[in-house]
Amino acid sequence: MRILIIEDEKPAATRLNKLLQAHFPTAELIGNLDTVSRSIRWFSENPAPDLIFCDIQLADGISFEIFEQVKVKVPIVFTTAFDHYAIRAFQVNAIDYLLKPIDPKDLARAVEKFRSRSIQPNLDLNLLKTLIQPQAKSFKTRFLVRFGEKIQSIPIEEIAIFFSEERVTFLQTHAGKKYVLDSTLEQVEAQVDPAIFFRLNRKYLSHVDAIEEVLTYSNSRLKVKLTNCTDSDILVSREKVTELKNWLDR
Repeated sequence: MRILIIEDEKPAATRLNKLLQAHFPTAELIGNLDTVSRSIRWFSENPAPDLIFCDIQLADGISFEIFEQVKVKVPIVFTTAFDHYAIRAFQVNAIDYLLKPIDPKDLARAVEKFRSRSIQPNLDLNLLKTLIQPQAKSFKTRFLVRFGEKIQSIPIEEIAIFFSEERVTFLQTHAGKKYVLDSTLEQVEAQVDPAIFFRLNRKYLSHVDAIEEVLTYSNSRLKVKLTNCTDSDILVSREKVTELKNWLDR
């Protein structure tokens, strides 16, 4: 069994080498490549190995660039740090996958799959490209609020501002209704879409449509007027002025 390793992190490559030698002493490790360009050149000058262990993120690009330029008809075991959802997707597509740091048991499973020929040379580059893209973060679409003895669910589209007052966090709708939240303003900020909500200062987190007016103020600061808000002194610090302007000017 001739094995090729494509890995740009020396500690990871060394660990994988040692694991393969320890668990599969008869395997022949024929090379360790660390870049896309070197890998492409290697495949054009050498006979194909029996099995490839390949990291996804390499020093000069993404490893699927190799397989777009070189036809590889041998099984590939990817080694990377994607989450478990991506792992399942790879496995469904008959491409095996090892999560770093590599567990010896997982390595043994991958090699046994190769030996039993359960891994098929069926590399779906489109799936690989999709999986290596950063996963879009999901944001809350509703907030549970207390209203007397009742609990209501308020859609994010109806929320104008979140604000804190005497250590209590409130939600206020575009219609001006206020509700108490069981979260801190920092927690809420992490849960809402930053393209829609902006943290004006320590007290206010505002929906873009709730900002009625922005005025220049002393010491290079800004003063903001919000819909249905009685607070007339909502100031944006100098440090956030440029960020707010850019946010409003997208």
